[in-house]
Amino acid sequence: MFDKVLVANRGEIAVRVITTLRRLGIASVAVHSDVDAGSLHVRMADESVPIGAAPVAESYLRFDRIIEAALATGTQAIHPGYGLLSENPEFARACAAAGLVFIGPSPESMEMMSSKIQARVTMTAAGVPVVPGGTDPIHPGPEAFATAEAIGYPVAAKAASGGGGKGFRVARGPDELAAAVEGASGEGERFFGDPTVYLERYLDDPRHVEVQIIADTHGNVVHLFERDCSVQRRHQKLVEEAPCPLLTDAQRAHLGEIAVRAARAADYHSLGTVEGLLVGDDFYFLEMNTRIQVEHPVTELVTGLDLVEEQIRIAAGEPLGFGQSDVRVDGHAIECRINAESAAKNFRPAPGRIERFVAPVGDGVRVDTGVADGDAVHPYYDPMIAKVITWGEDRRAATEAMRKALDDIVVAGLPTLIPFHRALLASEEWERASTCRELVEDRAWLKSTDAWADSSG
Repeated sequence: MFDKVLVANRGEIAVRVITTLRRLGIASVAVHSDVDAGSLHVRMADESVPIGAAPVAESYLRFDRIIEAALATGTQAIHPGYGLLSENPEFARACAAAGLVFIGPSPESMEMMSSKIQARVTMTAAGVPVVPGGTDPIHPGPEAFATAEAIGYPVAAKAASGGGGKGFRVARGPDELAAAVEGASGEGERFFGDPTVYLERYLDDPRHVEVQIIADTHGNVVHLFERDCSVQRRHQKLVEEAPCPLLTDAQRAHLGEIAVRAARAADYHSLGTVEGLLVGDDFYFLEMNTRIQVEHPVTELVTGLDLVEEQIRIAAGEPLGFGQSDVRVDGHAIECRINAESAAKNFRPAPGRIERFVAPVGDGVRVDTGVADGDAVHPYYDPMIAKVITWGEDRRAATEAMRKALDDIVVAGLPTLIPFHRALLASEEWERASTCRELVEDRAWLKSTDAWADSSG
């Protein structure tokens, strides 16, 4: 096991990793930008090292400075968290070249899954079902129209290296195709440095279901069941729950088998997530995230596992301490992302200073956060303030616990999604476990949630 680990991230996920390191008796090193010098993850760590100015390109994406910090502090391994450098194979290679352990999968597995085109090819060869579509790069012109006609409208134009809702455009007919391809290609180039685009069938209002997998370097691969992440806006998640409320036991077992097959096809070693779309009884592979997910706490609450600890143990060369038959789903868990955003203003980020922060407490309530009173939500970074996670014996109990937690949480000084979450969990759509898509896209309803918040103080 490691003696010291550097956390190459910030905010809530850095605090989350440091918390597990403390429990394991492993010393922690934080890195920080200039504006994060007094942040919670820095205050919690045993040591901290400044790595640059506020913009991520000048600090948290400078893996040369991060590796220098690791070597200067005698660190043995680096945990990348999620986002930033977590899925960067060149960073993983640079860590290895410096004699440091990257707590994550191999660079080769990351590269295989980072290209959605290559991932589709790999999964198809392994017998994993994928959304109907092509694997050839597409450019505006006759070829694109022919491919779209063969797939059948509506089609999605997707950036090969896209993610997080970026590089994703829908064409519902031939008149929208050129703009969709050009838009997806432009976003792919702008956000990921790769303009390559492919086409696949666009599925209207599917359930977004993902399976947590974990694999060691000794040939053991286990799935930790599924999460439902269907409540989204602009393909970005808002609420997650585990397990999926509409799956049968047979469907759950089938999805787990598909995810294990996908992990083996990618020669995967670490924690990862197989994301897919569920339409009726059909599950289609969407992508594989080669890192820990924002929504990992709901899986932790229903399985009793510490997924960060498992990541660390695998990176240290240890075999999994459990098999598939040892893992069970106990109860139901829900996670609400509390972002500094205004739902009424198209979920526009609202950075500012947090005048007061009071986390809810109680049985079955967990709060993961990287802030405290007086901290700022900076415009340079993701506007997440906290994640509120609740557990109950069933979905109804977990929902009731979440409603109470959302009533108890206090975030003063800036707009947040708290009123949105309160209204969503009180809706008929949530009660019947729909994807809530029409509700989330209803601008009048979104404005009413903010109005309700203002009138309630």
